[in-house]
Amino acid sequence: MRPLLVMLTDVVAVLLFVLVGRANHAEGLAPLGVLQTAAPFLLALVAAWALTRPWRVPPRLPATSLRPALLVWAVTALGGLLLRGLLERAVPPFSFALVTVLTLGVLLVGWRLVAGALRGRRARQT
Repeated sequence: MRPLLVMLTDVVAVLLFVLVGRANHAEGLAPLGVLQTAAPFLLALVAAWALTRPWRVPPRLPATSLRPALLVWAVTALGGLLLRGLLERAVPPFSFALVTVLTLGVLLVGWRLVAGALRGRRARQT
């Protein structure tokens, strides 16, 4: 999978997390509010990319494999929570942290598992 597509899909996953969260809490979907909520998680996502370097993944280890997926998930979720706490000068509630970690796990790891399965299926068909 092309690195730019991997990174774009990660951004979409984080934004989906933010949009659904804001909608569920009736916070509105104004662009500035969405950006304010997403910023800590997007910054953490950039840190995750710096660690996993999706633009340098060798063909034998696709960017959709489980190892980079788990690292991207952990750094994005935990780093985002840490940055959000620092920006708000408050510890996020445990329930928010739990939902954040689980939801970002489903989104960031989930799309990679689906893409990897589709890739494997296509390889078997040829």
